[in-house]
Amino acid sequence: MISKRDRSFTQGFGRVAVVMGGWSAEREISLRSGAAVLDALLSAGVDAHPVDADRSVADKLATEKFTCAFLILHGRGGEDGYVQGALELAGISYTGSDVLGSALAMDKIKSKQICRSIGIQTADWFMVETATEAIAAAERLGYPAIVKPVSEGSSIGVSRVSENAVVEAFEAARQYGDVMVERFVKGTEATVAVLNGKALPVVSMETPNLFYDYDAKYFSDDTHYECPANLPQNITEEMQLSALKAFDALGARDWGRVDFMVDEAGEHFFMELNTAPGMTDHSLVPMAANAVGVSFQQLCLEVLSMAVARGVTQTAVPAHGAPDVVGEVG
Repeated sequence: MISKRDRSFTQGFGRVAVVMGGWSAEREISLRSGAAVLDALLSAGVDAHPVDADRSVADKLATEKFTCAFLILHGRGGEDGYVQGALELAGISYTGSDVLGSALAMDKIKSKQICRSIGIQTADWFMVETATEAIAAAERLGYPAIVKPVSEGSSIGVSRVSENAVVEAFEAARQYGDVMVERFVKGTEATVAVLNGKALPVVSMETPNLFYDYDAKYFSDDTHYECPANLPQNITEEMQLSALKAFDALGARDWGRVDFMVDEAGEHFFMELNTAPGMTDHSLVPMAANAVGVSFQQLCLEVLSMAVARGVTQTAVPAHGAPDVVGEVG
């Protein structure tokens, strides 16, 4: 892990593009994350430059001779393998998961199917194509139920519904593509950040909202966080190991965040994997890193260094070794 390094080291990263913004529904949050990452890299002496992504972003990075891209795009069109594929073709190294890992993690149904196949619990679900199917699915799963887009992030288009609100929720989710209905798990929302093959401390969240929605994630001052989460040690360790297993099974690399629900019996359920998590002042990965003494700047440098190493060696840096849970990073 990166600790304190001199500026000659960070200058060796070359010309770095902090790729943010894009065209997804999460553009606003991506711009905020990107601004924070850019500031951290610049203050460390990295030759970093902001790039607001459009559909010709790979050509732009190649033309302007960037050696590496710090991808902090959120959502479809940036976190789902599309930009990653373009950068692969352009021969530009980039942070985070590759095309396959990004695509699998972005698809909530595929990721749940894979996790369930290796023994990780996840809440039951149905993919639905019509409002009638959504009502039938919710009735089978029980109320309240969760209606959400299959491939979207930041809780955009997600609703927790009662019996009379399914149609409206389905229409809201359908704006963002395919729709799923998921069993609501009553309990504690928690997340495990993964950094360079290691699981960071568990963070738990409580909100007065119906669930940890877009407002609670990024804007509300009423959301309460605990890091490390106030959970029994055995549940914490099991969740961290599940996060590492999910991360590996979905082909993710470098860094990410695995979200869970912990029910009232202490059972944890995989919800999703985020391969380019938020890096705002409300974000969870920096919070988990800080709990083990890793500053925001060190976190950004660690993520970047893995991509730079791939670019230098032309071989993939191992993202997964033996499962490793960290109490400290340094």
